[in-house]
Amino acid sequence: MSMTVIIKALELGLILSILSLGVYTSFRVLNIPDMTVDGSFSTGAATVAVATMAGMPYLGLFFAFLAGCVCGLITAFLQTKMKIQPLLAGIITMTGLYSINLRIMGNLPNMPLLSLDAKCASMFDKVQRPIVVLIPVVILVGLILYWFFKTNLGLALRATGNNEAMVRSSSISVDTMKFIGFGLANGLVALSGALFAQYNHFADVTGGTGMMVIGLAGIIVGEAILQKQSIGFGIVASILGACIYRLLYTLALQFGVPSGDMNLISAVLVAITISIPYLRKRKGA
Repeated sequence: MSMTVIIKALELGLILSILSLGVYTSFRVLNIPDMTVDGSFSTGAATVAVATMAGMPYLGLFFAFLAGCVCGLITAFLQTKMKIQPLLAGIITMTGLYSINLRIMGNLPNMPLLSLDAKCASMFDKVQRPIVVLIPVVILVGLILYWFFKTNLGLALRATGNNEAMVRSSSISVDTMKFIGFGLANGLVALSGALFAQYNHFADVTGGTGMMVIGLAGIIVGEAILQKQSIGFGIVASILGACIYRLLYTLALQFGVPSGDMNLISAVLVAITISIPYLRKRKGA
């Protein structure tokens, strides 16, 4: 691979590392797999596209984060107030978000940003290498998330994922923690989708397809390398894993693997890795 290809792979990896941080928040911290991810990723892309078209590319990133938070709140509401199973709640929200995202984009399946004035089309247009912007952005997001998980609220959120019964006995609202957790997780996912749209200069209503698996793949690759269980290592593993996964993805394409097969390969990788602890226990028994 040429250096240009490697840098572009790292740039996409950094963007998707924020996606992995969002998936990490729901899957590892809350200990609940959230299928909303595929929809909220596209929501972030759609929101920033509309804001960018209005000449607000930077503010659009903030709006995208808020829109993602709302997506997470909907899923949390279905789980806590409507008593719908977590997986089904995420699927319901994800399905509904397709129509909402289409509405946000004015019933257009995709919205190109290439026709805009380069001065306002993207936060990346003012730099020669987007990686110069992405590295500090990802570090900042990671540090803020680490700080949050060390606060009393963050500790309560982590405790909710570890032992709901204990949290209830401590007079902490589990429902409130889930609202905060899912809101934060999908806000990060939507922010990743917004950066992805600005990087590629277009938003697609189906752009979030398979993002849950990609986010999980990044986490799994990172955890396999660091093999630590602390929250700090978890955040670093999510970022590092997403970058390595994207490099491996690009390498596979360079060797002629069809791009359409990559989601299947990622799904198989995630399934096998998640099954390893169970298979080890079964073998030992």
